[in-house]
Amino acid sequence: MSATFGTVIPAMVTPFTEEGGLDLELAQKVARHLVDLGSDGLLLSGTTGEAPTTHTQEKVDLIRAVAEAVEGRVPIMAGAGSNHTDHACRIAEKSVEAGADSLLVVTPYYSKPSQRGIAAHIRAVADAGGVPVMVYDIPGRTGVAVEREAEELLEGAGIVAYKDATGNVPAGIARARRTGTEAYSGDDALNLAFLSYGGAGFVSVVAHVAADRYRDMVEAVRCSDMERAAQIHADLEPLVDAIMGTGQGAVLAKTALHLQGVLPSASLRLPLVAATSEQVATLRRAMERLGYL
Repeated sequence: MSATFGTVIPAMVTPFTEEGGLDLELAQKVARHLVDLGSDGLLLSGTTGEAPTTHTQEKVDLIRAVAEAVEGRVPIMAGAGSNHTDHACRIAEKSVEAGADSLLVVTPYYSKPSQRGIAAHIRAVADAGGVPVMVYDIPGRTGVAVEREAEELLEGAGIVAYKDATGNVPAGIARARRTGTEAYSGDDALNLAFLSYGGAGFVSVVAHVAADRYRDMVEAVRCSDMERAAQIHADLEPLVDAIMGTGQGAVLAKTALHLQGVLPSASLRLPLVAATSEQVATLRRAMERLGYL
């Protein structure tokens, strides 16, 4: 399966100052660190980037700063998520103007629209951006799933891929084949499963720490070395659980970068709060075992 957007794509954290302001210099540092570690794409202003807490202008400033830092080494995808379609369209337009190469469009959350409403929303945002789009299907957060009715209505709308966080790998791969799109894992615990079934890659939280090992996993699968790929998956399981086990990937990804000295602190914006001492200890152990500390 082709991989238009790259294969190892961290859903990059958005660094904040201790006072809660956007720290663009640190964002550039993180972006360069992730690319040097083995990432071949970056997603800005996704869930892990705390997108619900950043304003459109902050999103724009973040894209410009990161684009300047990576100097074209990897493509930049920008989240254009909102349950207000006009707002999402403005985010899309401004993101592309700022330098985003593609967009991640999540289904409208909280409102729980019909399948026709989901398709109309995504199509409007795709039209506004005018660049390749990855649809984000994560019903556990949005309350709605992208079903066949919406998929059919999205034909010809410039949808290139689906980021699948439904937990159903065979269905995600079947959708990609049915719609002529690419399937990306949206759940780090299922990254190897998606690759094994023919998925394009993954949009990852754990790649903040382990992009190098995920790069090795991709290469192992490409070379049909499934034993090697399975070993990498097994080695990473404790780290995946430490970062994603509580469902607060943004919190633990920032904590991991702080433990490594990439970030001076793991500053967050409410409603996210700092990791507990137990979570930090578990994360530290997992990182030490893998040589990341």
